[in-house]
Amino acid sequence: MHPKRKKRLTLILFMVLGVSTAVGLLMYSLSQNINLFMTPTQIASGEAPVGRTIRAGGLVEPGTVERDDSGLGVRFVVTDGRSEVTIAYEGILPDLFREGQGIVAMGQLGEDGVFVASEVLAKHDENYMPPEVQDALDQAHKDGKQALEEARY
Repeated sequence: MHPKRKKRLTLILFMVLGVSTAVGLLMYSLSQNINLFMTPTQIASGEAPVGRTIRAGGLVEPGTVERDDSGLGVRFVVTDGRSEVTIAYEGILPDLFREGQGIVAMGQLGEDGVFVASEVLAKHDENYMPPEVQDALDQAHKDGKQALEEARY
Protein backbone atom coordinates (compact mmCIF):
# COMPACT_ATOMS: atom_id res chain seq x y z
CA MET A 1 0.00 0.00 0.00
CA HIS A 2 1.23 3.46 -0.81
CA PRO A 3 2.48 5.35 2.31
CA LYS A 4 0.19 8.31 1.60
CA ARG A 5 -2.89 6.03 1.38
CA LYS A 6 -1.84 4.19 4.53
CA LYS A 7 -1.58 7.50 6.38
CA ARG A 8 -5.07 8.57 5.17
CA LEU A 9 -6.58 5.20 6.12
CA THR A 10 -5.07 5.42 9.62
CA LEU A 11 -6.41 8.95 10.02
CA ILE A 12 -9.91 7.89 8.89
CA LEU A 13 -9.89 4.89 11.25
CA PHE A 14 -8.94 7.11 14.22
CA MET A 15 -11.66 9.59 13.29
CA VAL A 16 -14.29 6.82 13.07
CA LEU A 17 -13.09 5.40 16.39
CA GLY A 18 -13.24 8.84 18.03
CA VAL A 19 -16.73 9.61 16.74
CA SER A 20 -17.94 6.13 17.77
CA THR A 21 -16.56 6.62 21.28
CA ALA A 22 -18.19 10.06 21.58
CA VAL A 23 -21.57 8.72 20.41
CA GLY A 24 -21.31 5.75 22.78
CA LEU A 25 -20.54 7.98 25.76
CA LEU A 26 -23.38 10.33 24.82
CA MET A 27 -25.87 7.46 24.58
CA TYR A 28 -24.73 6.04 27.92
CA SER A 29 -25.06 9.44 29.56
CA LEU A 30 -28.55 9.97 28.18
CA SER A 31 -29.73 6.51 29.24
CA GLN A 32 -28.62 7.20 32.82
CA ASN A 33 -30.55 10.47 32.99
CA ILE A 34 -33.92 9.20 31.76
CA ASN A 35 -36.56 9.18 34.49
CA LEU A 36 -39.17 6.58 33.59
CA PHE A 37 -42.78 7.08 34.67
CA MET A 38 -44.31 4.12 36.48
CA THR A 39 -47.87 3.63 37.68
CA PRO A 40 -48.64 2.02 41.05
CA THR A 41 -49.72 -1.12 39.17
CA GLN A 42 -46.36 -1.36 37.40
CA ILE A 43 -44.51 -0.78 40.68
CA ALA A 44 -46.60 -3.36 42.55
CA SER A 45 -46.08 -5.95 39.79
CA GLY A 46 -42.30 -5.59 40.05
CA GLU A 47 -41.66 -3.78 36.76
CA ALA A 48 -39.99 -0.83 38.52
CA PRO A 49 -36.20 -1.07 38.89
CA VAL A 50 -35.03 -1.01 42.51
CA GLY A 51 -32.53 1.74 43.32
CA ARG A 52 -32.98 3.67 40.04
CA THR A 53 -34.57 7.12 39.89
CA ILE A 54 -38.08 6.95 38.42
CA ARG A 55 -41.27 8.98 38.55
CA ALA A 56 -44.41 7.51 40.12
CA GLY A 57 -47.83 9.05 40.01
CA GLY A 58 -51.44 8.55 40.90
CA LEU A 59 -54.10 9.78 43.27
CA VAL A 60 -53.33 10.22 46.96
CA GLU A 61 -55.54 7.71 48.77
CA PRO A 62 -57.82 9.49 51.27
CA GLY A 63 -56.96 8.80 54.92
CA THR A 64 -53.42 7.56 54.27
CA VAL A 65 -51.35 10.71 54.85
CA GLU A 66 -49.22 10.21 57.97
CA ARG A 67 -47.00 13.08 59.06
CA ASP A 68 -43.93 12.56 61.24
CA ASP A 69 -44.29 14.41 64.57
CA SER A 70 -40.58 15.09 64.92
CA GLY A 71 -39.77 16.48 61.47
CA LEU A 72 -40.84 17.01 57.92
CA GLY A 73 -41.34 13.34 57.08
CA VAL A 74 -44.59 12.18 55.55
CA ARG A 75 -45.88 8.83 54.26
CA PHE A 76 -48.90 8.38 52.03
CA VAL A 77 -50.40 5.87 49.64
CA VAL A 78 -50.86 6.56 45.93
CA THR A 79 -53.27 4.55 43.78
CA ASP A 80 -54.23 4.25 40.14
CA GLY A 81 -57.47 2.43 40.88
CA ARG A 82 -55.96 -1.05 40.60
CA SER A 83 -52.91 -1.05 42.87
CA GLU A 84 -51.38 1.04 45.60
CA VAL A 85 -47.84 2.06 46.50
CA THR A 86 -46.59 3.69 49.70
CA ILE A 87 -44.50 6.82 49.24
CA ALA A 88 -42.17 8.22 51.90
CA TYR A 89 -41.01 11.83 51.56
CA GLU A 90 -38.78 13.99 53.73
CA GLY A 91 -39.35 17.67 53.07
CA ILE A 92 -41.96 20.34 52.56
CA LEU A 93 -44.90 19.20 50.45
CA PRO A 94 -46.38 21.53 47.82
CA ASP A 95 -49.17 23.81 49.03
CA LEU A 96 -51.64 22.11 46.70
CA PHE A 97 -50.90 18.60 48.04
CA ARG A 98 -53.99 16.97 49.55
CA GLU A 99 -55.80 13.64 49.71
CA GLY A 100 -57.69 12.55 46.62
CA GLN A 101 -55.47 14.63 44.33
CA GLY A 102 -53.14 13.57 41.52
CA ILE A 103 -49.42 13.81 42.23
CA VAL A 104 -46.15 12.81 40.60
CA ALA A 105 -43.21 11.87 42.83
CA MET A 106 -39.61 11.44 41.73
CA GLY A 107 -37.42 9.07 43.69
CA GLN A 108 -36.31 5.48 44.08
CA LEU A 109 -38.04 2.25 45.00
CA GLY A 110 -36.55 0.68 48.11
CA GLU A 111 -35.97 -3.01 48.76
CA ASP A 112 -38.97 -3.01 51.12
CA GLY A 113 -41.34 -1.84 48.34
CA VAL A 114 -41.67 1.70 49.70
CA PHE A 115 -41.05 4.45 47.17
CA VAL A 116 -38.68 7.02 48.71
CA ALA A 117 -39.39 10.34 47.00
CA SER A 118 -36.88 13.14 46.58
CA GLU A 119 -39.45 15.46 45.00
CA VAL A 120 -43.26 15.61 45.04
CA LEU A 121 -45.24 17.61 42.48
CA ALA A 122 -48.95 18.40 42.84
CA LYS A 123 -51.41 19.60 40.25
CA HIS A 124 -51.73 23.36 39.88
CA ASP A 125 -55.50 23.75 39.52
CA GLU A 126 -58.69 21.74 39.82
CA ASN A 127 -58.73 20.73 36.14
CA TYR A 128 -55.11 19.68 35.63
CA MET A 129 -53.75 16.18 36.04
CA PRO A 130 -50.34 15.03 34.80
CA PRO A 131 -50.82 13.21 31.47
CA GLU A 132 -49.14 10.05 32.72
CA VAL A 133 -51.43 9.89 35.75
CA GLN A 134 -54.54 10.56 33.63
CA ASP A 135 -53.55 7.79 31.18
CA ALA A 136 -52.97 5.32 34.04
CA LEU A 137 -56.33 6.14 35.64
CA ASP A 138 -58.14 5.87 32.29
CA GLN A 139 -56.51 2.49 31.64
CA ALA A 140 -57.42 1.24 35.13
CA HIS A 141 -61.02 2.40 34.63
CA LYS A 142 -61.21 0.68 31.22
CA ASP A 143 -59.72 -2.56 32.60
CA GLY A 144 -62.14 -2.47 35.53
CA LYS A 145 -65.13 -2.06 33.19
CA GLN A 146 -63.89 -4.89 31.02
CA ALA A 147 -63.48 -7.18 34.06
CA LEU A 148 -67.03 -6.38 35.19
CA GLU A 149 -68.43 -7.18 31.75
CA GLU A 150 -66.53 -10.48 31.65
CA ALA A 151 -67.78 -11.37 35.14
CA ARG A 152 -71.40 -10.89 34.03
CA TYR A 153 -71.10 -13.55 31.35
